[in-house]
Amino acid sequence: MGEQPIFSTRAHVFQIDPNTKKNWVPTSKHAVTVSYFYDSTRNVYRIISLDGSKAIINSTITPNMTFTKTSQKFGQWADSRANTVYGLGFSSEHHLSKFAEKFQEFKEAARLAKEKSQEKMELTSTPSQESAGGDLQSPLTPESINGTDDERTPDVTQNSEPRAEPTQNALPFSHRYRFNSTIMINSAISKHWEAELATLKGNNAKLTAALLESTANVKQWKQQLAAYQEEAERLHKRVTELECVSSQANAVHTHKSELNQTIQELEETLKVKEEEIERLKREIDNARELQEQRDSLTQKLQEVEIRNKDLEGQLSDLEQRLEKSQNEQEAFRNNLKTLLEILDGKIFELTELRDNLAKLLECS
Repeated sequence: MGEQPIFSTRAHVFQIDPNTKKNWVPTSKHAVTVSYFYDSTRNVYRIISLDGSKAIINSTITPNMTFTKTSQKFGQWADSRANTVYGLGFSSEHHLSKFAEKFQEFKEAARLAKEKSQEKMELTSTPSQESAGGDLQSPLTPESINGTDDERTPDVTQNSEPRAEPTQNALPFSHRYRFNSTIMINSAISKHWEAELATLKGNNAKLTAALLESTANVKQWKQQLAAYQEEAERLHKRVTELECVSSQANAVHTHKSELNQTIQELEETLKVKEEEIERLKREIDNARELQEQRDSLTQKLQEVEIRNKDLEGQLSDLEQRLEKSQNEQEAFRNNLKTLLEILDGKIFELTELRDNLAKLLECS
């Protein structure tokens, strides 16, 4: 009831495989809301994420926790109380950085809250013990309750007879006042000790709860320690294998040098091939352009051939017409020649007729 969300984001949630401690197991099929919560009653910070009604993250931030960025969009932290490692996959590096900043901020706040709580417990226990020890010395001495030896002995004057010891009702006023004051002081001390006892009972309950929580944490730490020991043994075996392999380091180094030289030659060959490929690509582009031009010229040539056939037909028709026209002209010329011959004969006859008429005129 005292928890309030103070920061929220969306991410894919993972948990470490409890068997292998290596592989990640997704706990959400899609991105879910991951929120930081602050519990004002317990003064703690928690990371909570729900997938529907199921809580897939419920981790209390402690000062010894560390959030680690393992990639540009993935981060993780270990929770010893839950005995697991949580992983979050974000949609961007910005969201990951923001979540990591909030984790560090709330981790520092949790550390400060823990230190303040410890200081408050120390201040509560230390002054109460000192005040209790100081108040006990004065009122509990026999002299303060019954009076001093001088006060208990009644005054006797010289040359006087000893008097009888006074009864309780006949005690001096100073003795009765001192006795009542002692009773009041004892009552105040009793109340003070009752309050101290209640405080100690509360502290005892808190310490008992802390002890139970520490016991649970110890069990989890033991399990985690066993996992770390297994991992250490595995790494030790791996180191042993690597030490065995290190004897072949020289041969591997030589082989590596040869491989580097081969890789360099292959890179140079690849560079030449890439240049050749670029040249072939340019030639292919040019060939495509030429092919397009060829197709265009072929189409134009077909159009020209069709037009040429049409022109040849027209030319043949014109030739026929020309031949017919020539024949007609030839016939017309022949007719003209005939007409000219006839006209020449007529002209000759007219000339003779003129000459005869002229002679006749001369003769007449």
